[in-house]
Amino acid sequence: MENKLKYGEDYKYIPATSVQSGVGIEVLDDLYQYTVQIANIVLYGKPHTNEFVLIDAGMPKSADDIIAVVEERFGPNARPQAIILTHGHFDHVGGIIELIKQWQVPVYAHRLELPYLTGKEDYPEPNPAVSNGLIAKMSPFFPHEAIDLGVNINEMPADGSVPFMQGFRWIHTPGHTPGHISFYREKDGALIVGDAFVTVKQESLYKVLTQEKEISGPPQYFTTDWYAAKESVDKLASLNPHVAITGHGLPMFGEELTEGLRILVDHFDRIAVPHNKN
Repeated sequence: MENKLKYGEDYKYIPATSVQSGVGIEVLDDLYQYTVQIANIVLYGKPHTNEFVLIDAGMPKSADDIIAVVEERFGPNARPQAIILTHGHFDHVGGIIELIKQWQVPVYAHRLELPYLTGKEDYPEPNPAVSNGLIAKMSPFFPHEAIDLGVNINEMPADGSVPFMQGFRWIHTPGHTPGHISFYREKDGALIVGDAFVTVKQESLYKVLTQEKEISGPPQYFTTDWYAAKESVDKLASLNPHVAITGHGLPMFGEELTEGLRILVDHFDRIAVPHNKN
């Protein structure tokens, strides 16, 4: 099962962090957000059970940290039933090969994301010109080459169900990447967004460090299709979620989330789309 596991040649530790790094938040009794430097992972499942799922796999070199968090929440030698990816950017798959080797569990992603996870296609190089923010200026140093998970990677079910996450459905939310997906549970309005939108201005080093909360579009330096990105935000806002966990930033609830999404939808071109894309 471990054949062909390989990161890209540009895989490396990225020395970027925030005040939330190492902090976990129990958003709901079965949804736990944990911040690895500047990116979030999500654990679905009630504590101290063996029925749980890891959503996204953190920053490069973060596997030991993720394993420690999993064992603290679910018990010694705990392992998820699966790892499910919102998309395959470096800050969402940074520990995945070590986690596969440790746990021997399947990984799921959208079929349009598979080329970037099977060594076939690199992501476009990040664009530092989108913003004067220091994170954007650092982005040329971020890994963007395809990783290869071999036989461990699986296509998400075509019927919209999410493996081992009863009550959730996956929603195709492209724009940031072609196969980006988010997850929604209708009974309580819980939304796991990935990077379709985030709750911090990800291009700004100061705002990332302090985790100043504001709804923003997907991280600009990696987003390639702004028309699709806007459609994805419209689609998620139309769900009227009650709580959102995003790939970067703090969880958002209730009226703050509703109002923030309304403003983002109404002013997407001004708030989200970079003025300088070249």
